[in-house]
Amino acid sequence: MVLDYSFYATDVDHPEVAPLPNWTFMVAAIFIFLAYTLDGIDGKQARKTGTSGPLGELFDHGLDSYSAGFIPIAMYSIFGRDNPYSMDVYRFFFMMWNIVTNFYTSHFEKYNTGVLFLPWAYDFSMWGTIIVFAMTGIFGPELWQFKLDNGIKTSTVFELLLYGSAIVSNVPVVTYNIYKSYRDKTGYMRPLSEAIRPLIAFFALFLILYTWITISPSRILERDPRVIYLILGTIFSNISCRLIVAQMSNTRCEALNWLFVPLILVIQLSLLIKIAVLELLLAYILFIFVTAAHIHYGTCLVRQMCRHFNRNCFTIKKNASVEKD
Repeated sequence: MVLDYSFYATDVDHPEVAPLPNWTFMVAAIFIFLAYTLDGIDGKQARKTGTSGPLGELFDHGLDSYSAGFIPIAMYSIFGRDNPYSMDVYRFFFMMWNIVTNFYTSHFEKYNTGVLFLPWAYDFSMWGTIIVFAMTGIFGPELWQFKLDNGIKTSTVFELLLYGSAIVSNVPVVTYNIYKSYRDKTGYMRPLSEAIRPLIAFFALFLILYTWITISPSRILERDPRVIYLILGTIFSNISCRLIVAQMSNTRCEALNWLFVPLILVIQLSLLIKIAVLELLLAYILFIFVTAAHIHYGTCLVRQMCRHFNRNCFTIKKNASVEKD
């Protein structure tokens, strides 16, 4: 984020921005591999140590919801935003929504069925991300700067693959699994208005942010795309964590998120002031605020769960008993 804040490092038309050294991509590949590996074995380790339960599930999926925003943003630096082989900031905005939608629909499914089904697309996407970062670390981002015989850019190929995986292996599977749970009466059998309740906050966030980048007086997404992407990822993670808590406790999901209030306030002030520098400043303040609010929410929630389950957050007590969901 520090080395390529504006996504210009791979753009030859911006020589004032130094290219990213190859080792940064290799480090990203290694860290994502470690995170993916630990994410796959943490449940087994928790059962082995007798600490399996909702607290671990919240940590696991809550952090995953945040990384669903950070990893795509990091990958965007490989292709850049304005060079002949990249995608523009608006297309990447929609691609980010495709990625977080894939994450959210799985938990939306569990909210209604009681079963978390992770499609193979998740594993393929993680391995694909690791391979892309590793190859970029070896050969540099120039490896992806070419077009196919029909003129299609490599960034467009990645884009189509992500959209295709959602259309083929995510949305239809989630829809069928929810339908099957109602048909076989194996789920929670909520009425339609309650079943779709988690989607309200999710789509509301999309509409609010889309409205902002569309009517922004200073074209905020073009001026600083990263801060908008980070705001998106942070508020999305907060919405996801609240859904995860609702599904674990079998309680009613919140229809809206209170972080919409400062978000809408910033948009309204931007429209009233119509000064580019101030709109950007408001966006920075908003990002700091929602990040602090999200961290505060997570910290307080973990402390409450630790007290309730008589667990330590980062250490394991001797003779720990298995928690019951």
